[in-house]
Amino acid sequence: MTSGVIAELIEKQALNSHFQPIFSARTGRVYGYEALARVMPGKTSAHTPDNIADLFEGARREGVLPSLDMVCRENAFRCASAVGLGERDCYLFVNVCPETLMHPIHQSKLMDRFTEELNLSKDKVIFEITEETAVKDYDLFCRALAFYRDQGYKIAIDDFGVGYGGLKMLAMVEPDFVKIDRHFVSHINRAIVRLNLVDSIATACHRLGIQVIAEGIESDEDLQVVLDLGIEYLQGFHLGRPAPELLADDSRIEVLSRVKPLGARFDEASLIGEIVHPQPALPPSTPMTNVRATFLDHPEVMSLPVVEGERVLGMLHRKKFFETQLQGHHGFGQALSAYKTAADLIKDVPFSSADAGDTLEDVAQKTQSRSVEARYDDICVTGNGKYRGTVAISALLNAMTQRSLNLARSCNPLSGLPGNEIIQREIERRVAQNIHFDACYIDIDNFKPFNDHYGFERGDNVIKTVARLLEAIISEVVPGDSAFAGHIGGDDFLALLRPQDSLTVANLLIARFQSRLPEFHGQEDFERGCYNSINRKDEAECFDNLSLSIGIVSTEIHRLSSYAALSSLASEVKHAAKTQKGSSVFRDRRLLNISPSESALAFQVQMPLVQTPL
Repeated sequence: MTSGVIAELIEKQALNSHFQPIFSARTGRVYGYEALARVMPGKTSAHTPDNIADLFEGARREGVLPSLDMVCRENAFRCASAVGLGERDCYLFVNVCPETLMHPIHQSKLMDRFTEELNLSKDKVIFEITEETAVKDYDLFCRALAFYRDQGYKIAIDDFGVGYGGLKMLAMVEPDFVKIDRHFVSHINRAIVRLNLVDSIATACHRLGIQVIAEGIESDEDLQVVLDLGIEYLQGFHLGRPAPELLADDSRIEVLSRVKPLGARFDEASLIGEIVHPQPALPPSTPMTNVRATFLDHPEVMSLPVVEGERVLGMLHRKKFFETQLQGHHGFGQALSAYKTAADLIKDVPFSSADAGDTLEDVAQKTQSRSVEARYDDICVTGNGKYRGTVAISALLNAMTQRSLNLARSCNPLSGLPGNEIIQREIERRVAQNIHFDACYIDIDNFKPFNDHYGFERGDNVIKTVARLLEAIISEVVPGDSAFAGHIGGDDFLALLRPQDSLTVANLLIARFQSRLPEFHGQEDFERGCYNSINRKDEAECFDNLSLSIGIVSTEIHRLSSYAALSSLASEVKHAAKTQKGSSVFRDRRLLNISPSESALAFQVQMPLVQTPL
């Protein structure tokens, strides 16, 4: 494509704009429209690309990008005016290439004229700065943005996550909005890695006071995940496609609040967000006299968070407030602070915060590392970077004490491993925190006839041995405390592991278990490879020696929503593993098998797919 094609587009007025709605997750109503450039059919030559992205890429190569960008922006305002956007209470999102802002052709007076003709306030116009191109002069770029921001325009970073700038652009631009690229949002329910990346981006933006827009929502499942993450604004084909006309004034989508209820019972809590108290917060403009009155009128309140919108700015603590702000070192504190606001009072006042998904143990450990004077201050809790409430240290201690008692009561008396109740909570904690993990279900094959034939004492020894082997292997293989081992009951065990560790742990467990078979069966039965016992029909039968079937459910394949969902998948993978003779490992759709005579460490053979629907 040559510069002549661009000139032809401009001369023939072959460009116009379509408008894609952006919805508010809180109200479900249209928040704004993004103006998207389109080539008008029938007005161009055969050499003109149909895809607007190809058109811009060609213009960049030919050095005429600023001219094309300015024409598209002028069309965006002209078309917005024609469809009556200026009469609506919504925003206009207009794409701007970084190169254009720093080019001499770009004049602010043109932008002012566009907004005047549209009858649209400047603070209702949001420039979307794409992150896909490299910014070579950040100083000049930031000065250009600052100029337009001073005029009243707002700034958004578009396509965040796929470009050159990344966090550097976020830090330099300090935008009003960040639009997370569709690559991360589309089908987010199927990819835990994308989910965690979007969660991290949204949380960081919320803590910085930046509003987030999720692009590329293509299904109800995408929408649900985005709502779970507390993202404020929604865009995608599933909600509304680009069109030359605006939606009707009363258009809206059905959205639900996905924030989990606060204040669970202490005897069930494992996350700090489950015991949080939704303490009312103060806006930063609150006068000091109002802060004082609030503390005096509510003697039970030990701390007051200062929150702007949903962003936590700091906390005021009762004791420090009265000692420092009202009394001061020389008794003049009240006089010196009389005209201060809450925003002034929190300056240089440290406060502790935690994410609602943090475990009680992690928060307690962080609390211990605080300075002595701050160790007993309330903890401010946020969810996805937004204020949720506070937790008193006494409440944290009560919850941890109750959790310890529950752990002691819930451990299996034979193996000493955590039982069903703790297993369920641990799985639900990992699901709630979007932790990537493999769940390994371990079953001892032919255990009941073994128990009947050799006696309960030998059967108990097998159970204890599996538990000890599992704990020892996890201690050897898995760093830190990322792994969890539990005893479901009978001859069923569970291990929660990092995906990169699950096969290693399973292979080692099988190898070491097989090395103990002479001890379990006795040398004669071990060498024969089988023993005689009574089956479920009360008939004599020759049974193979003990083996292990391990079924692995991976969040690399499945996005799990609950313990029940995991249990359902587990029954299928366990069945697939048990259909194989001898010890076997089944990880989702792959079946890996070990013969009893082989070392599990050497075992790497991939068997044909099992036809079990997963």
